[in-house]
Amino acid sequence: MLEGLGIFVGVVGWVVVTVVLRGFFTVEQNERAVITTFGKAERIPGQTTLGTPIGDHLRGEDHRERYCYPQLKVIGPGGPYFKWPWQKVHKVDVAIGTVNAAWDFEDPTANQGGTVLDAVTKDQLNIGITGQIRYKVSEHNLYAFLFGVKNPYAHVMGYFVSILRERIANFEASTIELDSPDGVDDMVPEMMKKIEGVSINDLRKNLNDLNTQMDEECLSSSARYGIVLDASLITGLDPPQEIESALAAINTAHNEVGADVSIAQAMADQKIEQSKRAVEIETMRAQAEVEPLVKVAEQIRDLKDAGADSLAAYVRNVKLGLYGKASRVIRED
Repeated sequence: MLEGLGIFVGVVGWVVVTVVLRGFFTVEQNERAVITTFGKAERIPGQTTLGTPIGDHLRGEDHRERYCYPQLKVIGPGGPYFKWPWQKVHKVDVAIGTVNAAWDFEDPTANQGGTVLDAVTKDQLNIGITGQIRYKVSEHNLYAFLFGVKNPYAHVMGYFVSILRERIANFEASTIELDSPDGVDDMVPEMMKKIEGVSINDLRKNLNDLNTQMDEECLSSSARYGIVLDASLITGLDPPQEIESALAAINTAHNEVGADVSIAQAMADQKIEQSKRAVEIETMRAQAEVEPLVKVAEQIRDLKDAGADSLAAYVRNVKLGLYGKASRVIRED
């Protein structure tokens, strides 16, 4: 009797510990939780990622069909919550995380110990990239993060890096445009109207644009893998040490050519402007000499239209004015 009572008490105690005490759980402020029953997550009927704002960033019907994930019932911060022994709680940290852009989640020794990422520019120059990737788990697509990808951090990091390398490889080098003045296009050779730069220099000058392009290209990562690229923070682009001096020489020559071209264009613009001013001055002088003659002709025409007596009186007054200025007058009798 006592033995049977002991077994009963033991079973009850095991049930209490297993079902009751271990069945309660809490969720921290920076966490979200999903419960699975016999391995299947609790879903919201009839809702998928395509019906959420993150689904708008998927391009093409094939991508929308491939990354159509169900919406799960997400447990927010708080508690205590209760689960049955045949249920499992999956907690996810949704706080913003930061990782080196060269970090490899599967091989920490890769990319010089996760410090420098290699890439190739448009002009076939090998460079080293330094910077950080800021990311966070999307609570609107926890299915993709928990069940869609085996190793989501490694997978999405490779996705970010591939886009970054593609952006760098296709970055267009800037050019110096020489805008020839109107009418003198033929005076400037076509080859001198455009001077190409070195792409790494343009990348260094436009790191903010590169980071912005990364943010725009990775907008679909939330719908694809359940991880959001919060910010791309690329801070350094460095060529190999063995070509640093050669690159410095190229930069110096490029800057000198650019400076010479700018000076030549400024001098040409100045001479053209001076010529324009000279033409305007001579035109105004000619107009000043012609204007009195035009006025006199108009006056004489008006006098002629008024009658012969008016014109004779005008001629008489002009003669009197000339007589007043002359010191000697010789006239025919």
